[in-house]
Amino acid sequence: MQNQFTEIIQLIQSSRNKAISAVNTELINLYWKIGAFISIQVKQAHWGDNTINELATFIKSNHPEIKGFDRRGLYRMKQFYEIYSKSLIVSSLMTQLQTTENQNNKSIRTIILKLDLSNQKNCLLTKISWTHQLILISRCKTNEEREFYIRLAIKEKYSVRELERQITSGVYERSISNLQISPSLKQRHSEIANIFKDNYIFEFLDLKEPLKESDLQRALINQMKSFVLELGKEFLFVAEEYKLHVGNSDFYIDLLFYHRGLQCLIAFELKSDKFRPEYLGQLNFYLEALDRDVKKDNENPSIGLLLCKDKDNEVVEYALSRNLSPTLVAEYKMQLPNKHLLQKKLHELFKEM
Repeated sequence: MQNQFTEIIQLIQSSRNKAISAVNTELINLYWKIGAFISIQVKQAHWGDNTINELATFIKSNHPEIKGFDRRGLYRMKQFYEIYSKSLIVSSLMTQLQTTENQNNKSIRTIILKLDLSNQKNCLLTKISWTHQLILISRCKTNEEREFYIRLAIKEKYSVRELERQITSGVYERSISNLQISPSLKQRHSEIANIFKDNYIFEFLDLKEPLKESDLQRALINQMKSFVLELGKEFLFVAEEYKLHVGNSDFYIDLLFYHRGLQCLIAFELKSDKFRPEYLGQLNFYLEALDRDVKKDNENPSIGLLLCKDKDNEVVEYALSRNLSPTLVAEYKMQLPNKHLLQKKLHELFKEM
């Protein structure tokens, strides 16, 4: 009976989630259309800036029960429309708008009806909340960056607070990185660079130098929720100091995870100093033991991530070039990166391309 009761609970939760999603879609659609209405009226010189103030006053005086439509809220809606109207996310809708605007006999209401987000299948803008949208409007510089975080927030189901942390830590800038991957891993998983980062930010640990590997390991365990947020929510924590018994000896993997998308075990080895080529031998040994004794038949071969305090990219490239084992080498930082410096490097990279 308990299994049947659980099924009922799942039905209730599923319906609630669909209802919440439907309400959010309609709310985002409403703000989009109001923003479009105001923007088009201002653009066509039918409205001045003071008209928006008058609208806010009118709503407050005549409909005090309607919240969120003060002067600031209305300007946010206008900004929301104007930002994304230049984005590929709604390109098909904007094509319809241009066609409609050329027909002078069309009313503003007709134009707005053409801009209904529900007309665009699986529109990304309706997949996150208005509060998420406000964060992206205020903190992101380009539509490319906003779309990146929208997709990431949808995939990882970020709360507003989690989304803010990812923007602050420069995930967008860090995603375009020089992640160093062994040749065999590149062949096996072409999408691997989209799952792992070149560097990880552990500012939430609040550890002081000099750092010991055991301190880093304990701190990551104690802050596992923040650690998984930095890794990505597809990572499932398995164990710390995971014991492997080979021959007459015991060996211990610092941290063991499982990745749902890759469907394999991920062995993390933590190093409190700079990358050394000999570190790969230890990690390769752990991967061999995992695949022989731990991996299930339906799972893919295990992957190893060597996480060092620092690394010389050329040294890592040499060390990995003939490495047949599925390994990656990344570095970690104990402080949040300088966002301006990251953006400058990103700009330089695009200029080179």
